[in-house]
Amino acid sequence: MGFKIGLLGLGTVGTGTAQILLDPARRHPLVQELDLYRVGVRSLDKPRSVTLPDHVLTTDLDSIVTDPAVDIVVEVMGGLEPARSLILKAIAHRKHIVTANKAAIARFGDEIFTAAAEAGVYVLLEAAVGGGIPVIEPLKQSLCSNRLQAVTGIVNGTTNYILTRMQQEGGDFADILADAQRLGYAEADPTADVDGLDAADKIAILASLAFGGRIKRSEVHCEGIRQVSAADIAYAEKLGFVIKLLAIAKRNPQAENEPEQLQVRVHPTLVPKAHPLASVNDVYNAILIEGEPIGQVMFFGPGAGAGPTASAVVSDILNIAAILKVERGSRAVSDGAPLLDPLLACSHQHYCAIAPMETLTARFYARFLTQDTPGVIGKLGTCFGDHQVSLESVVQTDVRGQTAEIVVVTHDVLEGNFRKALAEIRAMSGINDIPTTLRVL
Repeated sequence: MGFKIGLLGLGTVGTGTAQILLDPARRHPLVQELDLYRVGVRSLDKPRSVTLPDHVLTTDLDSIVTDPAVDIVVEVMGGLEPARSLILKAIAHRKHIVTANKAAIARFGDEIFTAAAEAGVYVLLEAAVGGGIPVIEPLKQSLCSNRLQAVTGIVNGTTNYILTRMQQEGGDFADILADAQRLGYAEADPTADVDGLDAADKIAILASLAFGGRIKRSEVHCEGIRQVSAADIAYAEKLGFVIKLLAIAKRNPQAENEPEQLQVRVHPTLVPKAHPLASVNDVYNAILIEGEPIGQVMFFGPGAGAGPTASAVVSDILNIAAILKVERGSRAVSDGAPLLDPLLACSHQHYCAIAPMETLTARFYARFLTQDTPGVIGKLGTCFGDHQVSLESVVQTDVRGQTAEIVVVTHDVLEGNFRKALAEIRAMSGINDIPTTLRVL
């Protein structure tokens, strides 16, 4: 007896998934036991690159998630609704779930995983982060014996492509974004990518898995790359850095007897050229995981696209099918909800405490446009010193007419102190603008 798959969505990822399921040759033998039983689409008349029998396609998505014959519901529609409602309805009908929907999981994961635990079904989401890169399952299984300390990733291909081209060509953000849209690397509405929202969804998921607790998506600090200019790229190069949009989750240093807090944040960052993430370019993704005793391990590969994402979707389907096959063979399922594999299920209930940004310690880069008058650098240094912000370097880099450009890099300082100093500096006479402030890894 095979396993009947209900597929919700036949766009880029859905089509890639269907192509794998319909062509099992030279893949794992279990793929041959997967039956693409029903496929939910918005329109029956749309031309498609995959051929399916008419009886498989339907616009009635509810009929798929409630069909008693369906074993696994695969949600690759994207968006928040109706994806969330369909996932919850499928769970209520005791269907296992495979999803690539990072936005729905990041925002409604507590509701979805609570319902799944009560129903005794799996919700697997390898494709939600990193496309074809296997990182979710290693966090759940291969690395679970480690004390994980940090997860740092380049998890959005669009922003990485834009920053790579800015670095290589010396172009400005707006021009390269427009070209990326023309080439299909950026959406017509790029907000989710360039403002860091997509990366924030993904790091919320990774942090939850790495640190064994739920993450409130609203508490993830999020900055995008719109403020990064060609000048910043050039200055970073001179200082020995490249600029990347990083998604970071790490344990916050704590004093003895203090409750544990996490840092969970997304922002453009100056990354030292010797760092493993510095050479990850174009649309590629990479996730660096640090723990004890493993040390550092990095996952690298294509972060999006039909083939890579479908590869992750089908791997999750196979994980569930393998468990169902064992259960069917042993007749070990009780009359109640089946026992779930604790390494595959997401069963944690508590919320992780997220440290406020102003309490974090970091190095900073700041670029100032000032009047070209004596004493400006001295005033900057004095103000930073008054707020306990120690400076590593202060360089006047350029003078254009009556305007000077000054670049400052700090030592590790308290973010709250740095922000207070900036607020005071903005009000100083002689300071025209502070166009960029970035963190330094």
